[in-house]
Amino acid sequence: MQLISKAKLWAKSLKRDVVALWLAARDKRVPWYAKAVAGGVAAYALSPVDLIPDFIPVIGYLDDLIIVPPGIMLAVRLIPPALMVELRATASERLTRPVSRVALLFILAIWAACIIFIGMVLIGAIIDRTGTHA
Repeated sequence: MQLISKAKLWAKSLKRDVVALWLAARDKRVPWYAKAVAGGVAAYALSPVDLIPDFIPVIGYLDDLIIVPPGIMLAVRLIPPALMVELRATASERLTRPVSRVALLFILAIWAACIIFIGMVLIGAIIDRTGTHA
């Protein structure tokens, strides 16, 4: 039971840190390279869609576990510690979680590119198989 409470606490701190990184990406006191990492991680974590949808068993959540926690750790290390404390406090006070529409568009573009690529490969395979060329 203690493991479950630790996991819930860890998940809650991750959510808080994602919002703190979203705030950091917009803060003038954060170095540009930290803003870039913080913004990327926050955008991915706050996007309404994932690179691999969560409804796919195991793999759907695996991308979140592989991308988000290490990204948060890297971004937090790049932000000055005193400033990160302030950003975390502000994030804890927020009642609503932001949503990243830019990340939504980026991920949808990746999916569209994959679908187009697969379509082109399939069309190429069909053309090669039938021997008809345009």
